[in-house]
Amino acid sequence: MSTKTPPEPFHPDLAAVRWLPLFSAGPRTLWMFRMTPPGIQPQPDVDVSTVPFRTPAGERPYRVFRPRQEPGSAAAAPVPALFWIHGGGLVLGTPQQDDGTNLALARELGIAVFSASYRLAPEHPAPAALDDLVEGFREVVARAAEFGVDPTRIAVGGASAGGGLAAGLAQRLHDEGGPQPVFQLLAYPMLDDRTALRDDIDTRHLRMWSPASNRFAWSAYLGADADPPDGAADAGIRSSVVPARREDLHGLPPAWIGVGTLDLFHDEDVAYADRLVAAGVPCELSVVPGAFHGFDAVFRKAGVSRAFHAEWARVLRGALQLEPETTG
Repeated sequence: MSTKTPPEPFHPDLAAVRWLPLFSAGPRTLWMFRMTPPGIQPQPDVDVSTVPFRTPAGERPYRVFRPRQEPGSAAAAPVPALFWIHGGGLVLGTPQQDDGTNLALARELGIAVFSASYRLAPEHPAPAALDDLVEGFREVVARAAEFGVDPTRIAVGGASAGGGLAAGLAQRLHDEGGPQPVFQLLAYPMLDDRTALRDDIDTRHLRMWSPASNRFAWSAYLGADADPPDGAADAGIRSSVVPARREDLHGLPPAWIGVGTLDLFHDEDVAYADRLVAAGVPCELSVVPGAFHGFDAVFRKAGVSRAFHAEWARVLRGALQLEPETTG
């Protein structure tokens, strides 16, 4: 019998996470996680503001990041934009939680970033969040001149539940017509409620998002449609709000999907990427060995996290037709 020690499952840059226990969010602990973090203040080179946006349920605050430009300069031409959607399992989160990342993208790429606000479950089950985001995306387009944005170069993106909502938003906009996003940036997206039904997942090395959290979140989001999971009566509703349930993926914007091998969403993300490619949608899949859910948020300065975010910048440069990065 071999006495060799099995290899460390976590990426070397993330090994310290082995001491972090796997917490679960539920109805009794939801209030503890719904803390609003302080937002970043305006910067010398980037305007940061909170702007009210219309939604079907009234105004909601968006965080808007835009590089400062000299009036009348050539650089004052309309800039591309990223319509960003925060994560939080559809039940948590605020636009402010991603201020650091959004500021960095606006600064590095010279783009505007709109960090969207949307109604959360269980108080507001589906399709409330998507309804809010559809209205928000259209408002960015309608107010493009006000914000100095090129309405023909807007990408959608998000992390975790935000990535799933970005995928769902792209589907809704495709079906309803009108202005379309040119790209989908999906970081470890929450795409498929059927993952919550699996009983074969090894949880020993999961972190940040557990199967129990996933079951609660999808149940809260789908509300009365959460049971039965595969009944014919809810098939149409689920296919309109659960991205992976959609049968026809033809015609969607090109996408980038990034996920770690130790992420609860690994299998559903890889499957969705494969389906996009099969449907003729360009999709780049980036799988990070030994990375857990939200690893880049927990270890922001780790080399593997920096490389992950560098991929975001790279694919957005191409999708938004930005000048290639130069080195000197």
